[in-house]
Amino acid sequence: MTYEPVRAAEPQLDAQLEAQLPPRDDEQPPLGPVSPLAAGEKPTIWRVLKDQRKALLVAVALMVASFWVLGQLDRWSLGTSIAVGVLLGVVNHVATELWLLRLISSGDQPTRKQMITATLVRLGLLTVVALGIAIAFWPDGFGVLLGLAVYRLISLLMTSLTLLKELKSQ
Repeated sequence: MTYEPVRAAEPQLDAQLEAQLPPRDDEQPPLGPVSPLAAGEKPTIWRVLKDQRKALLVAVALMVASFWVLGQLDRWSLGTSIAVGVLLGVVNHVATELWLLRLISSGDQPTRKQMITATLVRLGLLTVVALGIAIAFWPDGFGVLLGLAVYRLISLLMTSLTLLKELKSQ
C-alpha cells in the first residue's frame, strides 16, 4: 500500500506527522532467515519432541482411548491397529517437523523439486507401511488407516487453531 502524506502548513508538523505514520513497504528492513534455534544449537529429534509436546500428548490420549473403548468390547486387535495407526501418524509428524527444522536452521532455499521429492518419499514409505499392516491383519488391520486418518485430522486442527490465534494477535 502506498500513500502520500498530507502536508501541513508548518514544517515542524510535517516531521511530527511523518514520525506517527507506519513505515512504507520499501522502507522496512529485509527479513533474514528466521531460526527457532538458539545460536549454535543443532536441530535434533529431542528438540522436535520437546516442541511437539501437545501433539504427542494427543497421540497418547488417542492410543489410550482406542484400547480403553475397544478393549471393553473385546476388540483388542482393532484397538492395537488404531494405536499403531496413530503411532505412524506421530512418526510422520515428527519426521516432517525435524526435516523443516533442519531446513530452516541451515538457511538453504530448497527447490520445489527437492521439497516435492522429500514429501513424496516420506508419504510413499508411510503408505506402504500402513497398507502392508492393514492387509496383513485384515479386517482389524483397517484400524491402522483409521488411526492414521484420525491423528492427521486432529493434528491439522491443532495446527490451524495455533495459526489462527497467531493471526488474531497480530
